[in-house]
Amino acid sequence: MVQVTELGYVGLGVSDLATWRDFATRILALELVRPVETGRAFFRMDYWRHRFIVEEDGSDDLNYLGFRVAGREAFRAMARQLAGAGVETRIGTPREADERHVLEVMKLRDASGYAIEIFHGPQVQADMPFHPGRRMHGRFKTGEGGLGHLIQRETAGFEKTYEFYKLLGLQGGAEYRLPRPGEAAPAERMFMHCNSRSHTLAFGAATGAKRIDRLTLEVEEFDDVGLTQDMARRGKIKMAISPGRDAADRLYSFSCVNPSGWMCEIGWGARPASQQSEHYLRDVFGHVPTRGGPASPTGPASGPASA
Repeated sequence: MVQVTELGYVGLGVSDLATWRDFATRILALELVRPVETGRAFFRMDYWRHRFIVEEDGSDDLNYLGFRVAGREAFRAMARQLAGAGVETRIGTPREADERHVLEVMKLRDASGYAIEIFHGPQVQADMPFHPGRRMHGRFKTGEGGLGHLIQRETAGFEKTYEFYKLLGLQGGAEYRLPRPGEAAPAERMFMHCNSRSHTLAFGAATGAKRIDRLTLEVEEFDDVGLTQDMARRGKIKMAISPGRDAADRLYSFSCVNPSGWMCEIGWGARPASQQSEHYLRDVFGHVPTRGGPASPTGPASGPASA
């Protein structure tokens, strides 16, 4: 079975591109790719040409996920694997691949109808070191782990969503069963991985109508978590989740609200992916939802608002 190897890039839709450019560079420390295009911006976080494609389309949501496969043979094998499972796919045109700065790209939708792209051969600018949008103590932790991880809402049902992402080669290693006041059944959230990074994609309990609940970036130096929090505070960015440590991957992190109204999480110190399943009812400590941030499905201190 062929497997995706990492979450390589994400496509975001926003209402105010200028505000997002400022947030991405001044708060998150991403590098803005130049020259700047009208209505679209690319951002770097390592040697890749870009990891983020942000378009001013008014959606303020996640538009698509780009999952990498190892190369040409894996790309073709993935197309056959998906077709054999009844998943409709379309091989992108050379122009579409050029727009993503990859060698080949395949387009499809997951069980909830969300756009997915599978690609190989990203453009790596080995001659151009990453230059953060503002000072950092270290760098972002990417490498074989990809750009980070995210939590998305699912509408197709827990099992159908799980089976779809298993088809891409993701594995489920951690689940949260979040107590819900007044309800007997807990809210479930599944975290899946495809490499040494503990989390690549999570789905399940989420609030609101947006596809994306939270995007997490990991840094190599602990002090960059605190520095980012300071930059957000100085910029009057709303905090969403207080600092704390996740139970599943032991990531120390906090979350703030980005200009599109969902959450960006910055963390440090995650352990590698576990090859055996575990489940949790709450985080190690902290991670309490704060006033002014997006609503949490767990409520204050009742379980993990972030993982």
